[in-house]
Amino acid sequence: MATYADETETDWSRLYVDGEWVEAANGETIPVENPATRETIATVPAATEADVDAAYAAADAAQPEWEAMGRETRAELVGAFLEAFEARFDEVVDFLVREGGSTKGKAGQEATISMVDFQTALELEAPEEEVRDSPFFDGKKNHIVHEPVGVVGVISPWNYPLHLTTRALAPALVLGNTVVIKPASDTPISGGLWLAALADEVGLPDGVVNVVTGRGSEIGDRMAGHPTPRTISFTGSTAVGKRVAGRAGESIAQAALELGGNGPNVVTADVDIEQAARVGAVGSFTHQGQVCISINRHIVHEEVHDEYVDRLVEHAESLTVGNPAEEGVDFGPIVNESQRDDLLGYVEQTVEQGATLETGGEAEELFFEPTVLSGATNEMAAACNEHFGPVAPVIEVPSAEAAVEVANDTEYGLAAAVQCRDLDRARDLADQVESGMVHINDHPIQDEPNAPFGGMKESGLGRYNGEWVMDELVEPKWISVQHEDRDYDLLE
Repeated sequence: MATYADETETDWSRLYVDGEWVEAANGETIPVENPATRETIATVPAATEADVDAAYAAADAAQPEWEAMGRETRAELVGAFLEAFEARFDEVVDFLVREGGSTKGKAGQEATISMVDFQTALELEAPEEEVRDSPFFDGKKNHIVHEPVGVVGVISPWNYPLHLTTRALAPALVLGNTVVIKPASDTPISGGLWLAALADEVGLPDGVVNVVTGRGSEIGDRMAGHPTPRTISFTGSTAVGKRVAGRAGESIAQAALELGGNGPNVVTADVDIEQAARVGAVGSFTHQGQVCISINRHIVHEEVHDEYVDRLVEHAESLTVGNPAEEGVDFGPIVNESQRDDLLGYVEQTVEQGATLETGGEAEELFFEPTVLSGATNEMAAACNEHFGPVAPVIEVPSAEAAVEVANDTEYGLAAAVQCRDLDRARDLADQVESGMVHINDHPIQDEPNAPFGGMKESGLGRYNGEWVMDELVEPKWISVQHEDRDYDLLE
C-alpha cells in the first residue's frame, strides 16, 4: 500500500480524502473489534460532517478530468487496481475474518467475487451514441449520448463489506464517475480503507476514490443527503434505506437500494429430502445467517415436513462453532452484541408464540448456536422479521399453492428458493413468488455478474451487476442538431 500501509501495517486511523491520508476533523477514532476474540484490532477515524463535505468536494473536483481521460485510460488504471487487489488477496481475506467474523471459506469467496466485480466492470461500455432522424422536422438529427452521473456515494454494510462496496465502486470508476465510500463502522477496513490503500498504491488520481469512516448515526444523513452526489448506493435494512432514500430525494439524487429480505424456501412434496435439507442449511447458516439473501423461512409441504426438520437439525448440529481464524471451524460469531440480543429475543418470542425449539437458541459471547424452530407460522417473530442470523423457522403447509401464498405474505421481496424435482412445476412456482431473484433446487445466496441483483416491494430499488447497474451510473442526454434552416412561428 505504498508508504501508508508499509509504515503503519495496523494503523488505519486516518481517512483517505483527495489522495491524502488525513485525520478526522475532530481527531476522534472508533475501535474495531474482532467479534471472535473481542480484541481491538485497529482504530479508525470517527469522521464528521465536515469530513464528508471535504470528501465530496474532492470527488466533485476530480470527476471532470477523470471522465475526460477516456474509457481506455480509466480501464488501464482500474486494471492496475485489480492487479494490486490480486497481489494482496490473502491480506483482505484475513481482514474479513478478523473484522467481520467471516469463516475463511466465506471470506475467500467474497474476495473472489469482489475481483470479479472489477473484471466485469472492465467489460462495460456505455452505450454508443445513437443518431435518429426527427419524425417532425426535415434536416433535424437527434443524438443520444450517455454520460457518467458524476459523483457516486457508496454506503456499505458489515456482512459482505468488501463485495457490497466493490460492486458499485468498480463500474462507477470504469464509467467515469468518482466515488465517496462510507463503510460500516464494524468493518471499516475491508469495506473501505483497504480499498483506499490500493487506490493510493496504484496512483489513481487524487479525489477519484475517497473513504470516510464513521458512525452512521453521525454522518449517515450527510452522506445520503449531500447535494453533490447524483447517485447514492446503499445496502442495509429497509428502515434505514427509507431514510437514505428520503435524504437523497431532497437533493434529487438517485437512490440505488438493496434492502432487507425475508427469504422463503418453498419445499414441495416430491423432493429428495436429504438434498433439500442440505440446501436449506446452507441457505440459513452461511455466514451465521447474516446475509440479506439468506433463507429466513422454510415453507415445507406437510408430507415431508417432519423428515425435513430432522435433517435440518442434523445439519445444524454438525457445524463446528468457533473462532473462524482457526482450522476446522465452519461457523463463526455474530458481528456484535446488538445483533446477538435481537436474535435471542426473536427465538424467545417465537417459542412463546407456540413454536418448538428443535436445536440451538443460545449464545456464548457472540457465538450464537445454529437454531431450528418447528411449528412456526408466518406471524411469529422469527418468521415475520428479517432476523439476520442463524435461525431457521420451519412452516408446515398443506400444498405448494399454500406455500406460495405464505412466501408472498411479507413486505419483502429480495431472494427466494424453490425445491421441487418437477422442473416445469418448479418454474411455475418460481414465477408466482414475488421476489427479485428466485433459485430453483439451490439456495438463494447467489450473486453472479451476468444476472441482475436486486429486490421487489420493500427490498429495494434498482439492480446491480453487468449492464443493469449502468442505469444508476450513466444517464442519457439528448442533443438535437437542426442541419437545415426552417421557418418558425409561435405555434411550433
